Amino acid sequence: MNTILSFKITFQAILQIFLLGSFGFALVKKNLITDEDLSFLSCLVIKFTLPLFIFCQLIEHFNFSNYQNWWFFPILSLIITAVGFLVGRLILVFYKNMPYKKEFLSLLGFQNSGYLPLILVATILPTSQKEAMFIYLFLFLLGFNLVIWSLGVRFLLKTKGKSLKLINEILSPPVLAILISLFLIMLGLNKFLPQFILKPLKLLGDCTLPLAMLVVGAGLAKIKIFKPNKIAISLLVFGKLIFLPFLALVILFLFKVDPMVGFLILLQAAMPSATSLSLIARHHRLEEEFINQGIFITHVISLITIPLFLGIYGKFVILF
Repeated sequence: MNTILSFKITFQAILQIFLLGSFGFALVKKNLITDEDLSFLSCLVIKFTLPLFIFCQLIEHFNFSNYQNWWFFPILSLIITAVGFLVGRLILVFYKNMPYKKEFLSLLGFQNSGYLPLILVATILPTSQKEAMFIYLFLFLLGFNLVIWSLGVRFLLKTKGKSLKLINEILSPPVLAILISLFLIMLGLNKFLPQFILKPLKLLGDCTLPLAMLVVGAGLAKIKIFKPNKIAISLLVFGKLIFLPFLALVILFLFKVDPMVGFLILLQAAMPSATSLSLIARHHRLEEEFINQGIFITHVISLITIPLFLGIYGKFVILF
């Protein structure tokens, strides 16, 4: 993998996100989508299409027998998130006047762990390694989705002093989808689910990405993207896109981690902030502007940083 190829692949992947978001941006600018419409769409994604997407992915791609060390990857996602939060806390020690501390920590702790990695894996790796890496990603997302849609939501809700209802938030639809899927797989009941049921569920679940990006793009249309909190956003970019992947590279080279696992770790450490945070902020009426600024700018700058770090890793580690 060379730096030029990695740059091209990453640019195309992120460009797809911006193109999807641009439709929502344009619809708002043309006054074709109202705030009520956006609230409905974000609710539709969080409570309906996203749980279906998670359910279908796990039912189709995961089983406990073939991946006896499956538990390692959810734990790995928790570790990467925890390191992101620790880096954020360290930055706040030196910059105590951060205007949106919990939003800043969430943007540093949670990354775009699903869509971008899936596209990069599909494009970079050969078929023989691609299938295994997909499973690694799905297992990684078990821990990530469980945390962001439970503790992540709770963490952000505290920003506005809102209360958290256990059933409605901790056991949110995405989290329930994970638990139900694992339960069915553990009992072997997933084998008895007929395709005439799974196929329409998968079609609905596949609507998650375009709908989510439509909501994110529409949210961006309502903020001053190019007049951000300059110091806070600069620190976010440094911590998220430079320090975290650099730290991951150092650890991978020091401990000589398995190349495939190392690729997954570096890939996740180099990702921009999670677009899911925008959906959570809109759904719960939290601070959207700073979150959307952070998502937008980290995705733009990651066009350069992701291929840079993947290129460095590829020069020293043979993946295929």
